[in-house]
Amino acid sequence: MLSFALVPAGRFGAKGYIEPDGYSEHFYSEIRPISDDFEPAAIAVNGLDRDALVKSGPCPSGVMRKAADWVRSKCAGGEPVLVAYPLGFDWLWLYWYFMKYLGSCPFKHSRAFDLKTAVALSKGIPVTNAGRLRLPKELMPEQAHTHNAADDAISQAQIFAKLMSQIRDRND
Repeated sequence: MLSFALVPAGRFGAKGYIEPDGYSEHFYSEIRPISDDFEPAAIAVNGLDRDALVKSGPCPSGVMRKAADWVRSKCAGGEPVLVAYPLGFDWLWLYWYFMKYLGSCPFKHSRAFDLKTAVALSKGIPVTNAGRLRLPKELMPEQAHTHNAADDAISQAQIFAKLMSQIRDRND
């Protein structure tokens, strides 16, 4: 993992889902690689300078501590849930890094929400047809999917907000 970002995607209150005020507030960090094993094609997609991160990237333990503190500060006493699209990829990395470097995860062992599955269920389509390229127009995010961790986290938060708002409005 060379970088990651976290963005508040909303919260649940007495009246259900509440959208965030915006998406400019986020946690983003690049991180020093912990292994020499990597896929060059993946590095080419994200545009990060892996060699520079090996030499002077932030220490993983410090980054994960800052990320955990940031998550807790944004929850204001609530229980944080990791939302990802698809969850399997992001959860695998984030949970492992939190456990490896902190011994705990702010999302505990299972507070996670797979947005891809939620889209599939909401639209009555198979999960295999719920990828980003097939996302219904009304759920398309304003933020482009660029493979920059901050941009992609904002995009996922926007998809979540649109989906949850649709579900809330349908139930009102």
